[in-house]
Amino acid sequence: MSEPVKLIGCFGSPVVHRAELALRLKGVPYELITEDLNNKSELLLKHNPVHQKVPVLLHGDRPAICESLVIVEYVDEAFDGPPLMPADPLARAAVRFWASFMDKECRESMWMALWTDGEEQAGAISAAKANLTLIEGQLPDGKMFFGGDTIGFLDIAVSGIAHWMEIFEEIAGVRLLTEEEHPTLYRWAREYTANQTVRQCLPDRGRLLAALAPSRDIFVSIAKTMSAHK
Repeated sequence: MSEPVKLIGCFGSPVVHRAELALRLKGVPYELITEDLNNKSELLLKHNPVHQKVPVLLHGDRPAICESLVIVEYVDEAFDGPPLMPADPLARAAVRFWASFMDKECRESMWMALWTDGEEQAGAISAAKANLTLIEGQLPDGKMFFGGDTIGFLDIAVSGIAHWMEIFEEIAGVRLLTEEEHPTLYRWAREYTANQTVRQCLPDRGRLLAALAPSRDIFVSIAKTMSAHK
């Protein structure tokens, strides 16, 4: 009998989506424990005392695994099923690099582009679009996904571009990813969100928009804090 797998997550989180999708692509049955981040449970505080954030993966009696991309790599190595990481060590290093680029430079530039204004916003929009061009350049010629013909680690890492960014763009009134400027990445985003396995763990667009829209002022405040610390 296989050991139980539990995922502590919350509604609408792009990083929880990463962990869920990895489990689904590998065919791993799991229980999703939905967390209220405004009233964090003892379970979450026990298993992620450092950051007190989701996602957290619980696999049997093993120590908890935290951080979305760490979870994705663990799931890929711990369970049978289609590989998510490339077999070649150099290719693995490359996708780890671009996943890190997504979570640092790319995400920050997009956030500032969405939630600042004036000259600062103009500069951030330029930087965000340049970063999207760099991400787009990693799509293999003639392939549907970053992983080739199937969804792989880098597709999962940049999945926020495919579903969440469009919603943030609508709330902010800013367009960053367009078919005219980034046709290949735009096509990838449509292919990704249309994938049957992906759709099983994508939050409903309307519900997600309704949940995020009231937080617009908070997003602006976060951007101002980020700007002040540059």
